[in-house]
Amino acid sequence: MAERRALPPVVARMWGREPASRHGPQPSLDLAKITAAAIEIADTQGLARVRMSSVAARAGVATMTLYRYVSSKDELLIAMVDAATPEPPELDGRSWRDYLATWTRALRDFLLDRPWVLLIAPRTPPTGPRSLRWLDRALAALADTGLDAGERINIATTLTGYAVSQAALAHGMSSQHEAPGEAEIAGLAQYSELLAEVLDTNTYPALAAVVHSDGFGDAEDWIDEADFAFGLDLLLDGIEALIARRRPENRRSE
Repeated sequence: MAERRALPPVVARMWGREPASRHGPQPSLDLAKITAAAIEIADTQGLARVRMSSVAARAGVATMTLYRYVSSKDELLIAMVDAATPEPPELDGRSWRDYLATWTRALRDFLLDRPWVLLIAPRTPPTGPRSLRWLDRALAALADTGLDAGERINIATTLTGYAVSQAALAHGMSSQHEAPGEAEIAGLAQYSELLAEVLDTNTYPALAAVVHSDGFGDAEDWIDEADFAFGLDLLLDGIEALIARRRPENRRSE
């Protein structure tokens, strides 16, 4: 029988699996207080200001004290993402499609509210209790669809990727973006005007035709809810087609 591998310390702490000391006074600091201090800094000052020293100062302890709970800044960032993650929407007996539409939109909205999470989340798969509840609820919504476990995991991963990419696009293209020159293009309408000016129909025939047909829309900002809904419906339509193919009567005809 293979030996059971010990949990990484930060994962054990996120799940409350750290052995409690039977001797001495109870510590006045814990992972929840540390992540709360770090999240407050990230929310108000940005992720770049989250340092072990600044978090320790916010928590009112010496910097070295933090290392009893997180061994590095990377561990702190992992714990921060999970602590900042809200509870997923409740299933409430909804159909898989209705629930996953709500689930994806709620995830996108969370990332819009806390853009610093976008700088951390892609580094590692979810391991904390809050993050994994989102995965669990998505899988539960698909439980009676006839899809196998791997297909359901891939669907949850795909919808997560869509929420992340849409939130990142909204942040990157917003008028608050500080990259040189980006602020000069305020929204989709101005972007379309710029493309119409520089594209020629010989080199970019398909793109130029789309631009001249107002394919990008005429929104004055970068966030177009209709575009998000269109892409989400496209994904959900694909899932629905996959579910239909997995029905027993359709399997027999393959």
